[in-house]
Amino acid sequence: MVALVTGGSRGIGFGVAMALAKAGYDIVFTGRRGSTEVESARAQLQACGMRAEYVQADVSSSADRSALVAKIKESFGRLDVLVNNAGIAPKVRADILDAGEQSFDELIFTNLKGPYFLTQLVARYMIQQRQANSAYRGCIVNVSSVSATVASVNRGDYCISKAGVAMATKLWAVRLAEFGTDVYEVRPGIIATDMTSGVKAKYDALIEGGLLLERRWGTPQDIGKAVAMLARGDLPYASGSVLVLDGGLTQQRL
Repeated sequence: MVALVTGGSRGIGFGVAMALAKAGYDIVFTGRRGSTEVESARAQLQACGMRAEYVQADVSSSADRSALVAKIKESFGRLDVLVNNAGIAPKVRADILDAGEQSFDELIFTNLKGPYFLTQLVARYMIQQRQANSAYRGCIVNVSSVSATVASVNRGDYCISKAGVAMATKLWAVRLAEFGTDVYEVRPGIIATDMTSGVKAKYDALIEGGLLLERRWGTPQDIGKAVAMLARGDLPYASGSVLVLDGGLTQQRL
């Protein structure tokens, strides 16, 4: 079995790729960096005993998306799991009264348009595999964020992109059900990655003050375990579901 993890060389994506490799999947992982820069990640994935191949690709690029899927078909001859993980944060957190269009466009293209149309390409391929083999089961997991529903007025572009991912999950779950492909959304909260390193002190204090039910940062491994569960089919009868992994951040409390 083969799994594609976008943005899989570090952070949440690498945690997901490692969990899937340990679950018995060959891994294709992508990113914007050159292959020499991700060799350590590839070696760690291969150490799980599975094949690991890196493809330099920008999900916001239509040409890169097409080349990526073509490469998988050529090199592996199948694809069972797609994890849409690649995403970016705004370079500058700006109040929505002042925010500019360039940042908005960058985030929408990478966080929403890219995975939406990569899913389209992969879905077509999954349908072909299902038509050739009625036992085939596809799985697509969109990694979003609690920002899909929690408003942060100094990064509205990020919130809107993740809200779009949440709706895309519903749309693809409905459309692909007849073809035996399950679609899920995994919605992380405060996860310790390089993306969140700049706000570590802020969230350390908030977590210590009781922001979460579980008083710790989430880890890429936490997200990886959830995605591997979905990929294996350990959560049946649940396509379209949202798994919120946020340590209780969004639980309503009095």
